[in-house]
Amino acid sequence: MNNPFNLTGKTALVTGAGRGIGREIARVLAKAGADIVIAEFDAKTGKDAVKEMKGLGRNSFAVEVNVSDPSSVKKMTESVYKKAKQVDVLVNNAGVASNIPAEDTSDDEYKRIMGINLDGVFYCCRDVGKRMLARGSGCIVNIASMSGHVVNDPQPQAPYNISKAGVIMLTKSFAAEWAKRGVRVNSVSPGYIQTEMTKRGMEMYPAWKERWESMTPMGHVGEPNDIANAVWYLASDASKFATGTDLIVDGGYTSW
Repeated sequence: MNNPFNLTGKTALVTGAGRGIGREIARVLAKAGADIVIAEFDAKTGKDAVKEMKGLGRNSFAVEVNVSDPSSVKKMTESVYKKAKQVDVLVNNAGVASNIPAEDTSDDEYKRIMGINLDGVFYCCRDVGKRMLARGSGCIVNIASMSGHVVNDPQPQAPYNISKAGVIMLTKSFAAEWAKRGVRVNSVSPGYIQTEMTKRGMEMYPAWKERWESMTPMGHVGEPNDIANAVWYLASDASKFATGTDLIVDGGYTSW
């Protein structure tokens, strides 16, 4: 019996794969058999990730990209397809956050967050998706957030919440348009995950960690691997009848 989770022979392109959740996603997909393309804004972390992927026995290379710039995404896509020939799995993971009250958020900061978190997902889905549609197959997994479903407490982060809600609807919209053309589009919505980003917040504001854990039914924050395994499922044939789905992995936070 074939293992539907086996990704051998497939190529996965992961944005923001140099660190944190993105790095763990790349690691898990590589261990499942996929060759990995690291799409990173930071060239150094991209190279470090490639070294690790090759150490796992996978073919891998890095491309620099600013996902908020459509010309950069187009250049990335062209470069990837010249080297990898095809992309079977696209994971749109690149994202940023800031904790500024809505009334104090500048135009530039709002545009920065929306540009990376939402516009970048659109550009990557569009440009890589065109190639997938031409081939008649492909799988896209977008990293959204539970913040696209609920307003977080106690930290202010309106632009982030807005951007992630947009990613969830973007996912459903692309999925509906492409379902009969062989391309599946799903998203994963993480809860609080132990990453460099959340660690900084917990160190600066110790009360946040206590609040986050008290509001999570499981009583603790998650780990990057919790999200990577969810992405693996959606990237594999184990989820072949799933499209337009947002898989919430939040320790029960949104179930209250």
